[in-house]
Amino acid sequence: VQLQASGGGLVQAGGSLRISCVVTGSIRSPYIRAWYRRSPGKQRELVARISNDGREVYAEFVEGRFTISEDTAKNVLFLQMNALTAEDTAEYSCAHHELGPPLRMYWGQGTQVTVSS
Repeated sequence: VQLQASGGGLVQAGGSLRISCVVTGSIRSPYIRAWYRRSPGKQRELVARISNDGREVYAEFVEGRFTISEDTAKNVLFLQMNALTAEDTAEYSCAHHELGPPLRMYWGQGTQVTVSS
């Protein structure tokens, strides 16, 4: 399984951005797909995840500003981010977790999101 993230960029505080992640390869259910982020000097943290049955989970800091979704037909994962703040500046990475068994985790490269205040 390979993941390719895109859509990052520079946005002003209060703005919106949608990042995408194309998932290719042999995909088995059940699975969970997720967005993580890492800011300079901080540990990687979960932003949001969605399971193959559509259940969504968000980190507390999202506070209703972000929406995770996926196009299951095209195997594309999205993260719509609204009301961005400088604290959201980070490298965002997508991940695909096969729940198996066995449990397998696949990671895509990051896409940089920079929010100017």
